[in-house]
Amino acid sequence: MKKMKKTAVCFSGAALLLAAAGCSGNDAGPDGSGDSATTLKFMTQSSVLAPENPNDKLIFKRLEEKTGIHIKWTNYTSDVFAEKRNLALATGDLPDAIFDAGLGDYELLKLAKDGTIIPLDDLVKQMPNLNAVLEKAPQYKAMMTAPDGHIYSLPWIEELGSGKESIHSVNNIPWINIAWLDKLGLQMPTTTEELKQVLIAFKTKDPNGNGKADEIPLSFINSDGGNEDLAFLFGSFGGGINWDYTLVSDEGKISFGPAEEGFKKAVDYIHELYAAGVIDNEFVTQDWNTYIAKGKEDVYGLYFTWDKANVTGMDSKFEPMPALAGPDGTKNVTRTNGMGFDRGRMVVTKANKNLEATAKWMDQLYDPLQSVQDNWGTYGDDKQQNIFEFDEANKMLKHLPLNGAAPGELRGKTSVGGPLAILDSYYGTVTTKPDDAAWRLDILKKIYVPDMKAKNIYPKVFYSMEDLDRLSAIEADLKPYVLRMRTEWIQNGKADQEWASYLKELDRLGLQDWLRIKQEGYDRNAAAG
Repeated sequence: MKKMKKTAVCFSGAALLLAAAGCSGNDAGPDGSGDSATTLKFMTQSSVLAPENPNDKLIFKRLEEKTGIHIKWTNYTSDVFAEKRNLALATGDLPDAIFDAGLGDYELLKLAKDGTIIPLDDLVKQMPNLNAVLEKAPQYKAMMTAPDGHIYSLPWIEELGSGKESIHSVNNIPWINIAWLDKLGLQMPTTTEELKQVLIAFKTKDPNGNGKADEIPLSFINSDGGNEDLAFLFGSFGGGINWDYTLVSDEGKISFGPAEEGFKKAVDYIHELYAAGVIDNEFVTQDWNTYIAKGKEDVYGLYFTWDKANVTGMDSKFEPMPALAGPDGTKNVTRTNGMGFDRGRMVVTKANKNLEATAKWMDQLYDPLQSVQDNWGTYGDDKQQNIFEFDEANKMLKHLPLNGAAPGELRGKTSVGGPLAILDSYYGTVTTKPDDAAWRLDILKKIYVPDMKAKNIYPKVFYSMEDLDRLSAIEADLKPYVLRMRTEWIQNGKADQEWASYLKELDRLGLQDWLRIKQEGYDRNAAAG
């Protein structure tokens, strides 16, 4: 995608008068008169590709017609939004609410403590659409609720597949070059030893046929569980690791993946691959741009990412590699702790004098048909490409073919984000699944779910400010240390002899406190749910 210059967007007709407040939306009421009996002032963010005035989006036009409530927007492009939002919150120049607020847990608790944002408990009681969601999916009530028992923000909820079949269950899918396997007469590897031999063949037998030794048998971006990391391979040696290193046993006990014996065994195996010369020599230093650039050059044998379209395109030569059996027969696909839930999508400030209208408008966001459009885009726009067509007979939104359009760009132009809920039960009744999501879900269900051992994931626990402070302080040292030692061991093979001192250092950096806070949070969430 071509990079675009990002700037804050100002669109008020009275911009000079409002300069102190930043960028502002259209002042006109629903009748265009500039006055409205029910007008609320909201701050938001949007894509640089979206209309400057959110009220020009068809979704918001329809929402205004349905609710009779006009929103006067202060809108910023996403790159500067956090800075402008924080400035408004700090100076007291408050809107009635912040939509698509992007607030983290610590920020929510701090703003609640100083009274800048208000509890939403009473407003939630006036929101039938949201309550219908919470009746169907009660687990989200606990995730919405702060440790003091109050609700301070409204969440974004997007289910795509449930349980182990959730689209978030595996981030870093291993994509293997089956064209190279076929050319060399090799089978899809089923064990870690078979993979090692396949990678050595990729290195030594010129599978891309150009007469050069330019093949990169195995490439990844070295990170603590990112989508392009090779953490997937760790599942062949035990519980594995995920992006936040938090593993949950079937009995609900929390453990730290990099402190498990299987972690050391996995690193020993990856060192064997490194010593065999089959790992990309830029694995420590390469960034995303370097990684995808090489992906276009027909040099990769195996690499990792969420969706191969991002790296090598939809070329059929790359297919998902199933989980491998390790030396002792262990075969496990480690579940991530990802889920489609973001707590801080909308807050109401102490400046709001029309809470009833605000609750009415916010509740409409959780209407099933409304949520689907808020998340992905809309239908019936005669000025640009649509995401959906509306099946009037079945009252259902059906995804249209993208026809070559980049889904992220198209959705950025037409969707609105913010708080919403799309439950797994909506598919086939309220909407169809996006083609790209349906394709990925099918891969997970057929290839990875059968080898996914863990029954539980770590939920979106709402910690206290004190616990958040402590976790942040611990992880600031703990995670970089784990990544540094993993990297060194991959290169020097000293994991076995340095393991005991490594475990001692983890404890010195606060691992036992980390485990205690994580366990208490898990237990608290389970009790509330």
